[in-house]
Amino acid sequence: MAASPRARRERGQATPEWVALLLLMALLFLAAFAKLEPLRLGIDLARALGSSLFCAVRVADTCGESSELEAAYGAELAAAVHRHAPEVLYEQGMRALPVDFRSCRSVACSDGTEEGEVWRSGSGEPATAFVRLIDCRATPPPIGANCSGARSGRTYIQYWFYYPESATLRGVPVAGKRGRHDDDWESIQMRLGPGGAADTRASSHHGYNHGGGAANWGSDAGIGPLNAVAEAVGARGPGGWGPATGILFVSGGSHAGKASGEALSYPRYTPARRLRLIALESLPRDGTRFAVSPPWEKAVWHDPEASGTG
Repeated sequence: MAASPRARRERGQATPEWVALLLLMALLFLAAFAKLEPLRLGIDLARALGSSLFCAVRVADTCGESSELEAAYGAELAAAVHRHAPEVLYEQGMRALPVDFRSCRSVACSDGTEEGEVWRSGSGEPATAFVRLIDCRATPPPIGANCSGARSGRTYIQYWFYYPESATLRGVPVAGKRGRHDDDWESIQMRLGPGGAADTRASSHHGYNHGGGAANWGSDAGIGPLNAVAEAVGARGPGGWGPATGILFVSGGSHAGKASGEALSYPRYTPARRLRLIALESLPRDGTRFAVSPPWEKAVWHDPEASGTG
């Protein structure tokens, strides 16, 4: 039986631990010659070792953004952002990779290999997730965020993925370019409760889903009454939320997502530790234009329980 993507991801973790141990020995050696005061030595070593251990586990490719996330959210929440980042599985035949729109806005620079572990496109662009965090535990709540009702006491982490194009009907005879547009923003969102419970949902066309199937057709088509019926009979969770899985399944063409399913038809994946994570709140609004609304123009940017993707 072939190992699952998550199982394959866990292999080779002994090497970072050895790197951290060697680093500690080097720090002790240098400190002995520097004749640092004992207290200062302990503090400096603790900081350096802690950072190095974290980076060793995350892998060097993604260590650079850790300090930026801490600057944006603080150490506790930055750690949560890393901890809940999803492993991304791509549908068979899909070559697109989520990238940084500031350096890549075409399939020529975003496409990569069709199978196996992938975290860079053919042109070297890193797989990227932009982060939006709403901490409704804060008093007062974040400016501009809706933390009313059941939202209070929860923390929401949104991971946004940018693709240079969307082609929902690609491969459908006679369809031509219908269903295609430049730019595509998709997301998977985490809802962390005060008791430790974690829920998730993924953007899928006009709404949010946890899994696939007929119960989510209303969400996919943007038909609110169908969603209400499916949720009333328990066919899907309210708002599309369901138990956290740590995985985002991405469909080819449209890039619509779901958080649960079978991995057999998703032979290509990006491990969570390989995702480059960037805090969206810290990016300047430079007037960049998109064919579809970017995250900061969507209702869910302000209301983490919003049901629509517009």
